[in-house]
Amino acid sequence: MSFIDSELLSYLLLFILGAGAFILSTIAGGGGALVLVPVLNFLIGVKSTAPVLNLGTFIGRPVRLWLFRKDIDWKISAYYIPAALIGSAVAGWFFEKTNIGILQVLAGIFLISTVFQYRFGKKEISFPVKKYHFFFLGLIVTFISTIIGAVGPILNPFYLNTGISKEKLTGTKTANSFFTGIFQISSYSFFGLLHEQLVWYGVALGLGATVGNIIGKKTLNKMTEKGFRKWVIGMMVISGIVLIVKKFV
Repeated sequence: MSFIDSELLSYLLLFILGAGAFILSTIAGGGGALVLVPVLNFLIGVKSTAPVLNLGTFIGRPVRLWLFRKDIDWKISAYYIPAALIGSAVAGWFFEKTNIGILQVLAGIFLISTVFQYRFGKKEISFPVKKYHFFFLGLIVTFISTIIGAVGPILNPFYLNTGISKEKLTGTKTANSFFTGIFQISSYSFFGLLHEQLVWYGVALGLGATVGNIIGKKTLNKMTEKGFRKWVIGMMVISGIVLIVKKFV
C-alpha cells in the first residue's frame, strides 16, 4: 500500500469513527469522544490524541449547536464559558508537565460511581446543583479535558442534577463545549501542539462527527427522559472504565 493510500485510509477511518462516536454521544449526553481515546492513542499516539480529538469535536459542534439552538440554557453557559477560558489556558501551559494517568483514574472512578448515585437510573437527582456551580465546573473540567482529550461525561451528573430535560442537557452542553473548543484549539496552537498533519486528522474526524450529530438528533427525539437518563448513566460508566483501563494498558 502506498503512502497516499495509507493516508486516505486513515482519513476514512477517522471519518467513520467520528460519525459512530457522535451518534452515540448525542443520544447518551456525551462520551462518544472519550471512547475514541484508546483508538486514537493507537492510531496517532498518546500526545497527538488530545489536540486531534478536541479539534475534531469542535468542527462537528456547529451543526449540533444549530440543531439544539432552542434548547440552550444560557444562564448555565454564562457561568461556564468564562471559567472554561481560564481552564484551557492554564491546561495548555501544563500539558507537557501534568501526570495524565492520575487525572484519568480519578475521573474514571467518579464516572463509575454515578451508576450507584442514580440507583441504576431509577433516581432522577442524586445531589443538588445550582447554576453558579458551573463556574467552578468549567474551570476544573476544561483543565482536565484539555489535557486528556475528552471527559465530557464528567459533567453529566451535574447537568442531570439541575433537573433539565434531555434536549436542554444536550443543547446547553453543546454551547458550552463549542466555546470551550475555541479556547482549547487556541491554546494548542499557541503552545505549538497542533501541526499540519494533526489538523487534517482533526478535520476528517470532525466531518464524521457532523454526520453523527445529525443522525443522533433524530434518534434523541424519539427517546423518553427515563430512557435518556439510562443511556447517560451507562455511557458514564463505560467512559469511566475506559479511562481507568487505558491508564494501565
